[in-house]
Amino acid sequence: MDKITSGDITALFEALHATFRDKRDELIALDAKVGDSDLGITMNNAFEAAAATVTAQTDTPMGKQFMLAGAAMAKAAPSTMGTLTATGFMRGGKALGDADAIGATEMAAFWRAYADGIAERGKAKLGDKTVLDVLVPIAESLEASVAAGLSLAESTSKASSDAKAALEATKNLVAQHGKAAAFAEKSKGLQDAGSTVAALLIETVAEFCNR
Repeated sequence: MDKITSGDITALFEALHATFRDKRDELIALDAKVGDSDLGITMNNAFEAAAATVTAQTDTPMGKQFMLAGAAMAKAAPSTMGTLTATGFMRGGKALGDADAIGATEMAAFWRAYADGIAERGKAKLGDKTVLDVLVPIAESLEASVAAGLSLAESTSKASSDAKAALEATKNLVAQHGKAAAFAEKSKGLQDAGSTVAALLIETVAEFCNR
């Protein structure tokens, strides 16, 4: 796939919802180690609502579709991670503007805005063992791929691979935010749950772009 067009958005969000529906119990178990055990429920609810929203907005410009999806997530999953994910999609959608298709350049812009929006909303930074520890590598990977002239399929595949490496690296970090921070050193050695969500997101997008 060279570009994602408006006609692809419903299928993309259906794929995202399928991922988080299938990973629901896995995310619950991961979050239970140092969190509230609700991450799997949150993400499933968020993407179920987002998928339903974009299905009803097929004639809406793509950037607006992503923003509406984010707003639906915020309403359906008003937890911390739900709110951050919603912020990411709304900021990413705004970055797409009036684009009529998403190629490698637009994909990079989306993820940079997504990461920056979450950094601003969550008041976190790299190394704090949060979703940013995978989001920023995703954005940087996509930007490097654009500079290298890679296609959308190639760049998203590389970003997914880089996200997996970044996710593995979160095991060496100590949580600085949220309930996980209360466990401090006990969080070391554990894969960050929020970062897992980011890795699943880009993995799903890459699989969609490489169909």
